[in-house]
Amino acid sequence: MESVEGIEKVLVPLASATRVLLESLSVLTVLSGLIAVFRQSLPRWGLRLPERPSNRARLTFGSWLALALEFQLGADIVATTTSPSRQNLIQLGVVAVIRTFLNVFLSREIEAEVRMEQERRPPLSQA
Repeated sequence: MESVEGIEKVLVPLASATRVLLESLSVLTVLSGLIAVFRQSLPRWGLRLPERPSNRARLTFGSWLALALEFQLGADIVATTTSPSRQNLIQLGVVAVIRTFLNVFLSREIEAEVRMEQERRPPLSQA
């Protein structure tokens, strides 16, 4: 019994630190996505914001958000393993559902964007 308590004494602080690290990575990922969208879009805009954001900017930011949700899901999984409360389980379920829907729709939009890009390109001429 003492060995289980000893493992718990090490595991709980480790899980807590891991959760904080994953949540921090999630926030930094969203910030990185925002910076990437600005870097991608501002030169085209001149210094004015467009009336409607480009589809590419939406897809770029959506990809970063999907990655951030992966980190958030990992943080929620770690939190749930050390204290499986009802609130933690609900939060884990909500993040998992949001991440799943975001990834499904983002994948569809990326595939559609790639197809549109390929259709816009002129065919390679054979010499």
